[in-house]
Amino acid sequence: MTTPAPGSGLPAVSVKETRRATKIAFFAWAVAVYDFIMFGTLLPRISDSFHWDASFALLVSTLVSVGTFVVVLAVGPLVDRLGRRKGMIISVGGTALSSAATAATAGAASLVGVRGISGLGLAEQSVNATYLNELYALTEDRKIKRHQGFVYSIVQTGWPLGALLAAAFVGLITAVFGPGSWRIAFLLATIPAFVVALLCLRLKESPQFVAQQTLRRLRKDGRGDEAAAFAARVGLEEQHAAPFKRIFTGKHLRNTIMLSLAWLVNWFGIQTFSVLGTTVLESGKHISAGNALVLVVVSNLVGALGYLTHGWLGDRFGRKKVIVTGWLLAGVFFAAMLVGPENPAYVLVTYMLGLFFLLGPYAAIMFFQAECYDTDCRATGSTFIGAMSQPGAIVGGLILTGLVADAMSFSTAALLVGALGTFASGLIMLGTKTVTADAGAAARPAGTKAEAA
Repeated sequence: MTTPAPGSGLPAVSVKETRRATKIAFFAWAVAVYDFIMFGTLLPRISDSFHWDASFALLVSTLVSVGTFVVVLAVGPLVDRLGRRKGMIISVGGTALSSAATAATAGAASLVGVRGISGLGLAEQSVNATYLNELYALTEDRKIKRHQGFVYSIVQTGWPLGALLAAAFVGLITAVFGPGSWRIAFLLATIPAFVVALLCLRLKESPQFVAQQTLRRLRKDGRGDEAAAFAARVGLEEQHAAPFKRIFTGKHLRNTIMLSLAWLVNWFGIQTFSVLGTTVLESGKHISAGNALVLVVVSNLVGALGYLTHGWLGDRFGRKKVIVTGWLLAGVFFAAMLVGPENPAYVLVTYMLGLFFLLGPYAAIMFFQAECYDTDCRATGSTFIGAMSQPGAIVGGLILTGLVADAMSFSTAALLVGALGTFASGLIMLGTKTVTADAGAAARPAGTKAEAA
């Protein structure tokens, strides 16, 4: 990487390096999701082996979400301090460690402790967005330059792929070793994560982070004039505040608040219609268990199509507009499903359209929020916002449970929590604003550099 990128004082990223990083990021995210989903799939088997009742298993799951939230929060500052490449290695390595440690757990306390490590894997999507956002800004690959949001959406399809692989793998292990073989499943899951972590060693650091580190060394050595000249040459802002403080001050404050709220409320919808999708279909719309399972499998394919579509549209019409429109439409379709007839064909169409517009915008929002922060706090901002998914899932689940326990029908509760929450998240997104200020911003294609509030 020696050729200067157009419009930037930073070196360009070669076509080969860009495409290698994109492929590795895709597999890293798929492996992280694989471990994350496998835990939820195997929780009933884990519960049986430890002789937990349903309520205690739910408590363990909730505590795991809390631990995951704490770990995800720590990843952002770590990546802003150590680098994007090391962040990829740590997050994927954490996935391998999480799977291996889960296989060795002896009870609730140890399970909660080790599953919190899975937050390293869950933060992988924010690390991916941070790293690829910086590489694509300086890449010599003209195709990726023109379609960077769409290319990132391909990486994001690692979620439905990882989920489907986890379900298939659990089914295979159960068939071969029996229903009590959950430890074997987690132990074997360490292999792909370890392989991908080794692949991450081949990655090169982003030029923006290298420049940020150079600026820090100049300031640390007391060479203030040189630091100021270097910052001006490469398009970096000189900052002295810690990353967490940065995302809550100045131009970043508004986006931190609005995006965090949007994620938190949108996960009311994720919890209702994705995590508890079979329950909504069976209890809310009286769809048979067999059909409900088929719908959940198909929903992952719909999610992948939604990612690709919203990533493509975001490059052309602006990511913010696409996210807002998608979540508003998702709320409308879920509401239509819940208040409409119980005809299977009608439920199928409205449910799938709801998932398409609920899940798809995540391909656009991950790239959008990486564009909202400067290099020195980009990973911190993105991971902090993404961490809001966990309290969103917990609060949404508690509200939904409370309403049903209070004798409200499941379909009505899902309407008030899931459909309304999804629609509200689209409205909250209207309050965001893109701030693309440093390190390679000038190299971005027209139309993605900034969006009005």
